[in-house]
Amino acid sequence: QVQLVESGGGLVQAGGSLRLSCAASGRTFRTYTIAWFRQAPAKEREFVAAIAWNRITRYADSLKGRFTISRDSAKSTVDLQMNSLKPEDTAVYYCATGPATTDNGRAYPYWGQGTQVTVSS
Repeated sequence: QVQLVESGGGLVQAGGSLRLSCAASGRTFRTYTIAWFRQAPAKEREFVAAIAWNRITRYADSLKGRFTISRDSAKSTVDLQMNSLKPEDTAVYYCATGPATTDNGRAYPYWGQGTQVTVSS
């Protein structure tokens, strides 16, 4: 059984940084991609970044340079370092896992419960 638990969300001022972590359990971690998505109120879910088992990464074009995804196989965790945060980054951030490295959320069968990130202006 696959379980994902996000942590690290909170309230931060614009220009600040946060580091989110996704802890994965289950034997799929070694071969599956872990991705981050976010959803702001009244908006559709949005792809943020993904990292494959071989550490190949993919980012949303609009977030390149500010967000960095990394993977620690020994700890079965995937982190999302978010810098220069803006109020428009406010959302619930979810991690998800699946066999493909894609920005399509439907390709990820397993999801965490989400963590709230709020950026104040």
